[in-house]
Amino acid sequence: MKPLGTFLKEKRKLAGLTQLEFAERSGVALTVIRKMEQGKENLNLEKVNHVLSMFGHCLAPVSIKDIKNNHNKDDEKS
Repeated sequence: MKPLGTFLKEKRKLAGLTQLEFAERSGVALTVIRKMEQGKENLNLEKVNHVLSMFGHCLAPVSIKDIKNNHNKDDEKS
């Protein structure tokens, strides 16, 4: 599982967008995009979901147990 900032940066680059272009298309301020990609912790969840929706994703609660189980399964495949 990737951190939010890494995920967004990779998706944005795959889409061939600069941070400015991504901000303009998503309707979110450039400073917000930068904060998200830098992994800042104090983010507006509504804006995070707005940005994630551009890639067909949304922010949702996931149990730590599920994350650890998923991570362990990935390790076993390697």
